[in-house]
Amino acid sequence: MREGKAGAPHRAPGSGSKADGYVMIGFVAQRFGVHPQTLRLYEREGLIRPARSAGNTRLYDTETVERLEIILTLTRDLGVNLAGVEVILDLRSRLAKMEGEMGRILEAIRAVARERAGGEPVNPNALAVRPRGPLVRLK
Repeated sequence: MREGKAGAPHRAPGSGSKADGYVMIGFVAQRFGVHPQTLRLYEREGLIRPARSAGNTRLYDTETVERLEIILTLTRDLGVNLAGVEVILDLRSRLAKMEGEMGRILEAIRAVARERAGGEPVNPNALAVRPRGPLVRLK
């Protein structure tokens, strides 16, 4: 696979079948009940970045289709405009990155705790992240 315009990967001719994990713009448009021009608009706005075939056909992988589902939920069901969608998607991305960083920090803290305990097992719940809840003192 080689890089194409805007860093999108090119695929071999004839690729893009469901077996490859990619689907073409017409299939995606029909599946979600949107016009292909809507998908092209989302691409121009930078909301989605489908891969391209060697013939420059847009190819949508699972990740891009899932991102499109989020975009359509925000716009259709929640009435968010495209500028708002962009902000929300950026915040989701940043949050996911921060969660990964917190997981690595937590693992590093646990490793130090194990080392200081002289190799003895450390209670795995001693340093636990509790999402969306008040802090609870562990006994």
